[in-house]
Amino acid sequence: MSQSPAGPAAPVPASAAPAAPPFVPMSWPATLGYIGASITIGLTQGLAQGFVSTNIPQIAGDLGATTTQATWLMAAFMIPRASMPLLLIKIRTQFGLRRFAEVAILVYLAVSLAAFAISDLRSAVAVQFFAGMASAPLSTLAFMYMLEPLPPQWKMRLGLPMVLATVATGPMLARVISPALMGDHGWDGLHFMALGLAAVSLGLVYALPLTSAPRVKVIAAMDLVSWLLIATGFGGLTVAFVMGSLHWWTDADWLGWVLALAIVALTLAVVIELHRKAPLLDIRWLVSPAMLHLTATLLIFRLVLSEQSSGAPRMFQVLGVTQDQLVPLFALISAATVLGGLALIPFMKPERVPLFHVIALVLIAAGAFMDSHATMDTRPAQMMLSQAMIAFAGSFFLAPAMMRGLLSALARGPNYILSFVIVFLSTQSLGGAIGSGLFSTFINHRQVLHLQVLREELVAADPLTAAEIAQRSMALAPQIADVAQRNAQAVAQIAQDAGVQAYVMAYNDAYFLTFLVAAAALCALLLHLFRDWLAARIKPLSSSTPTHSEPKT
Repeated sequence: MSQSPAGPAAPVPASAAPAAPPFVPMSWPATLGYIGASITIGLTQGLAQGFVSTNIPQIAGDLGATTTQATWLMAAFMIPRASMPLLLIKIRTQFGLRRFAEVAILVYLAVSLAAFAISDLRSAVAVQFFAGMASAPLSTLAFMYMLEPLPPQWKMRLGLPMVLATVATGPMLARVISPALMGDHGWDGLHFMALGLAAVSLGLVYALPLTSAPRVKVIAAMDLVSWLLIATGFGGLTVAFVMGSLHWWTDADWLGWVLALAIVALTLAVVIELHRKAPLLDIRWLVSPAMLHLTATLLIFRLVLSEQSSGAPRMFQVLGVTQDQLVPLFALISAATVLGGLALIPFMKPERVPLFHVIALVLIAAGAFMDSHATMDTRPAQMMLSQAMIAFAGSFFLAPAMMRGLLSALARGPNYILSFVIVFLSTQSLGGAIGSGLFSTFINHRQVLHLQVLREELVAADPLTAAEIAQRSMALAPQIADVAQRNAQAVAQIAQDAGVQAYVMAYNDAYFLTFLVAAAALCALLLHLFRDWLAARIKPLSSSTPTHSEPKT
C-alpha cells in the first residue's frame, strides 16, 4: 500500500468527524456537580447580557454620556454574539472540547478584569464588544455541561429544557439583583459580580473536565471568509435594529448604509456557500420548506416575546417606576421561566411538540391581551400574572422547537447540526434585536399619533381643560404665589401627563398587536394540525379502497 506524501491534513467536513465517545454513567455527586456547573456558567452568560441592557440609564450617568450613546454598549455586546457560535463549533471540533472550555473561560475572566479599566464611553464600548465575544462560548459550555452526565434518553428530555430555561433566566435575574449592586458601588458592583461568577466558572471548568472526542481538522480557509461575511451581515443588522428606533430610521443616513452593507455581506456569503463542495452552511437545506417553516416559527416566537423584554420594563420607566420597584415582578418572571422548563420534563416527546406550541401561544396571547388594558395607574403588581404567563410560555415553546430542529438535523447527518445551529442562533440573537427594534419603532410611531390627538383635545377654551388647569393651579398655590406662573405650571403638568398617557396608549397598541400576532400564529398552527389530521385519515381510506381492473374481452 502506497502512502500519500506528507503534508498538512486537508479539512474534513463535519460529517466525517468521529462519533462521540460512548456514554459512561457518573455517580450522583458528579452528575449534580456537572448540572450545577451548567447552571452557573449559563447564569454567568445571561447576567453579563442583562447587566448591560438593564442599567443603560445608570451606566450612561457614570460615563457622562447620554442614554442614546450608552445604548452602543448593548449593540457592541450583541454584535459578536450572533455569529461567534458558528465558528466556535468548528473550533471546538478541531482543537478539542476540553481545551476549548478552558481557553474560553480564561478569556472571559480576562475580559471581566479588563472591565475595571473602563474610563470613558469608547473604552466601555470596546470592552463590551470583547465581552460579547468572550461570553459567546459560555452558552455552548452550559449546554455541554448539562448534557455531559445525562444518559442519551434524558439529554433531550431533561437537559435541553433545563439549560434553555437557565440561559433565559439570566437577563431577567439581572433586573432582580442589579438595584442592590448598583446602589452601593455603581457600575463597579456589576463588574465585581461578573468577575466573581467568571472565577467560579473557571474553577468548575478545571475541576469538572468535559469528555472530548478525537480532534479533527475541520476549518478551511473559505470557512473563515464565509464567517467574516456572515459576522458582518449579522453585526450590521444588530446595530441597525438596536439603534434605529433611537436615531429614527429616516433621520440617520448611516443606518441605511449599515443595512445595505449587511445585505451585501450576507448575499456574498450565500453565493460562496452555494458553490462550495464542503460548505460551512448547507444553504439548500436551510431554504427547504421544513426549515423555512421552523425558521419562521422561531422568528415569530422571538418577535412576540419582545413584549416582555422591551415592553413592560420601558413602560414602567415612562410611568416613573424605579428599578427597585420592579424587583418582585422580575423575580416572578425568573421563577416562571424556570417552572416552564421544569414542566416540560415529564412530557417532553417529539410527537407532543405541536401541543406544547399551542399551549405556549395561548398563554402568550392571553398575557398580551391582559397587558393591553394598562393605564397611567398601572403598577408592576397588576402585570405579575400576565408577565408570568408569557415567561412560562417562553420556556414551554423554545425547548420543544429546538428539539425538533436538532432531531431533524441529526436525521440527515452530523454536518447538518451546524446549519441548524445558525438558524437557531440567528432567530434568537437577531430575532431579539429585530423584535426589540420593531417594537420600539412601533411604540414611537403610535405615541406621536396619540399625542397629536390628545393635544387637539386639550384646548384651553374647552371647559374640562379649563377646570383641570384651575384645579391644578389651586393645588400649586402654597408653592407659587404668582397666578400666571401657577397657570403656566399647571399647563406644563397637563402637557406632561398627556405625553405619558400617549406612551401608555402606544404600549397598549403594541401589546394588542402582540396578541393579534400570537393569535394568528395559533390559528395557523391549528389549521396545520387539522390538515395533517385530515391527511392521516384520508390516506388509510385511499390505500384500503380496492382497485377494479377492466375485464378482458
